[in-house]
Amino acid sequence: MKIPVSLLKNPVHLLSVGFGSGLAAKAPGTFGTIAALPFWYALQFLPPVYYVVVLILAFVLGVYLCGATAEALGVHDHGGIVWDEFVGLWIALFMVPMNIWWIALGFALFRLFDIWKPWPIRVLDAKVHGGFGIMIDDVLAGVYAYLTLQLLFVLS
Repeated sequence: MKIPVSLLKNPVHLLSVGFGSGLAAKAPGTFGTIAALPFWYALQFLPPVYYVVVLILAFVLGVYLCGATAEALGVHDHGGIVWDEFVGLWIALFMVPMNIWWIALGFALFRLFDIWKPWPIRVLDAKVHGGFGIMIDDVLAGVYAYLTLQLLFVLS
C-alpha cells in the first residue's frame, strides 16, 4: 500500500515517515535510516545524559507517531513508517567515535539487526502491535547494534 502524499500535510504523519524518506519505493527503512543521520550528527553536541533524554522522548513520541500513522493507514507496521529507524539508529550510534568507519559500521549493524530480527526482536515484531510494537523492534535492533559496536571498539 502506497502512502498518499496528502497525508504528509499532517505533521504527525510527516514525522512518522521521516520527513518523506519512508516514501522511497524500495528500501524505505534504509532511506529512513539515512535520513536519521543528520539529526544524529546534531545530537553529538549534547552531553550523554541529554542524548539519552532525547532518546527516551523520541521513543515516547515515536509510539504516538507510529501508532497514529499505522491507524490512519489501516496497516500494523507499514514499511514507510520510519521514525522507528531514526530512534534505532540514534541508539546504535550512541557514544560512537566520530569516525566515518565506526558510523558506517553502526549503520550497517543496525540495518542488519533490523532486517534479520534475531530473538527476541522477531517475537516482539510479530506479537506486539500499535505504536509500541512498531518502535520496540527497532529499539532492540539499535541496542544490539550498540552493544556490538561497543564490543568491537573495546577489542580494537
